[in-house]
Amino acid sequence: MHLKEKYQEVRSRTETICKPLQVEDYVPQPVPFASPPKWHLAHSTWFFEEMILKKNLPGYKEFHADFGFLFNSYYNTIGERTFRADRGNITRPGVSEVYAYRTHVNQGMMELLGREISPELRELIELGLNHEQQHQELLITDLKYTLGHNPIFPVYDETQNLLADTNTHTGWVPMEEGIYEIGHDGGAFCFDNELNKHKVYLNAFDISKSLVTNGEYLEFIEAGGYSRFDCWLDEGWSWLNENKITNPLYWHKIKGKWHYFTLAGLKEVDPNAILGHVSYYEAQAYATWKGLRLPTEFEWEAASDVLDWGKRWEWTNSAYLPYPGFKTAEGAVGEYNGKFMINQMVLRGASVATSPNHSRKTYRNFFHPHFQWQYSGIRLAK
Repeated sequence: MHLKEKYQEVRSRTETICKPLQVEDYVPQPVPFASPPKWHLAHSTWFFEEMILKKNLPGYKEFHADFGFLFNSYYNTIGERTFRADRGNITRPGVSEVYAYRTHVNQGMMELLGREISPELRELIELGLNHEQQHQELLITDLKYTLGHNPIFPVYDETQNLLADTNTHTGWVPMEEGIYEIGHDGGAFCFDNELNKHKVYLNAFDISKSLVTNGEYLEFIEAGGYSRFDCWLDEGWSWLNENKITNPLYWHKIKGKWHYFTLAGLKEVDPNAILGHVSYYEAQAYATWKGLRLPTEFEWEAASDVLDWGKRWEWTNSAYLPYPGFKTAEGAVGEYNGKFMINQMVLRGASVATSPNHSRKTYRNFFHPHFQWQYSGIRLAK
C-alpha cells in the first residue's frame, strides 16, 4: 500500500472507533492511566504536527499555540506538558475543535506526502502511523474503562463484545532445548525495543496451545484463589489486599451469577470464552495454583509459529529489558521505549483490540504488573 493511502486508512480508523460516542464520552478520565478519547484524537495528531510537519513542510502553520503543551504525552525533549492525570480536565478545546485540528494536520500531511520524501522521513511517518495504531488500541481499552465504571453499564456498540471468542486448539506443544533466534531483523518496520535479533538458549519446555478460559479461571476463584497467599507473589498479595481485588476487572456477581461488562453491554460470563482483563499478578497466581508457570517472552516467541495467538495480550514471566546492542535514538524518538525499561513485565501477541496489520511475533508490549484494563490473558507453560 502506498504511504499516502496507508496514512488515510490509519487516521480514518481512529475516527471510526469514535463514531458510536456521544459528546460527553470524549472527556472523562476516571483514573490517571486511562486517557479520554478527545486526548487520544489530539495527541496522535500532535505527533504528526510536532515531529513531522513543523520540521519538514515549508510554510506550515501550527494549528494552535497551546496544543503542544496540552497534547504532548511524555516527551521531555520537546518541552512542558500537562500532567497525565489532568487530561480529563481539558474541557476546552472542545471536541469539534479537536476534529478541526485533525483535518488541519491531515491537509498538511497530504501536501507533504505528495512530494518526494527522504527514506528517513518515510521511516518517521511509519513510526507515526504505528504510534497512532497503538493509540487506537488504548482508545478502545480506555473508553471501556470509562463506560465500565458507569453505573448503568452503557452499550458502546452491540456488535463489539470482544470477549466472546473461544480457543480453537487444545493440548500442549513440546519445544526442544536449543538455541533460538529472538527479535526483529530490522528488514521491515519494528519498534526499537524489538532490536537486535540475537540468540537465546532455552531448556526443553511445553507450552499450551490454548489460553485460559473463563470457566477454568472460575475454578480458581471458587477454590479460594484470591484468599490463598501461597499462590501469590508478595507484591501481588499486597496489591490484592490493598485494592480489595477478588476477581478480574469488569466482573460482577449479580443474583448469584457472574457477569462481565463488555463494549456490547453487561453479559453473563461465558465459561467457554477466553479469559480477559487480568493482571500479571493474577496470571502468575493462577499458574502457581495450577502447578504450572507463565512462559518467558523468549519461549513464547520461539513457539509462536505453532500457536494460535492474537486474541489476548499474553503475560510472560519476563521483565521488560533491552536486548543486546539496544541503543536509544537521539532526540524525542529516543524517548519512545528505552526509558520505560524498568519495573514492567512483557506481554506478547496481540488482542482483539489491536489494530489490523499491527501485530507480529516479535512485538513486545509492556505494562506494570498490576494493570488489568487491557485485553490480557493467560497462556501456561511447563
